[in-house]
Amino acid sequence: MSCCSTDGTCSTSATTTAVAEGTKTVYNVSGMTCGHCKATLTKEIGALDGVLSVDVDLSAGQVSVTTSNEPDDALLAQVIDEAGYELTGRAA
Repeated sequence: MSCCSTDGTCSTSATTTAVAEGTKTVYNVSGMTCGHCKATLTKEIGALDGVLSVDVDLSAGQVSVTTSNEPDDALLAQVIDEAGYELTGRAA
C-alpha cells in the first residue's frame, strides 16, 4: 500500500497530524553525543502521557517535544535527568 494518493500527493501519518495539533516546545539538553542518546531520550520522553512526538537534534543539543497540552517542564527535566542527561532550559 502506498502512502501517496491517486492525485499524486502524499498522505501524512497519524503522528504527523497529531503533531500539527499539539504544542511544540524545544529544550536545550546537555550530555547527548550519539545515536544511543537519541534513542534513549526518544523512548523515555515518548512514554510520558500527553507526548505526541519527540525529535532529538544531537548537533544542536536540543530536544523538541510535542504534547497534547502545555508540557510539564519539571517532569521532563526529571525524566531527562534520570536518563543521564541534563535539561538546561527551554530554547530561545
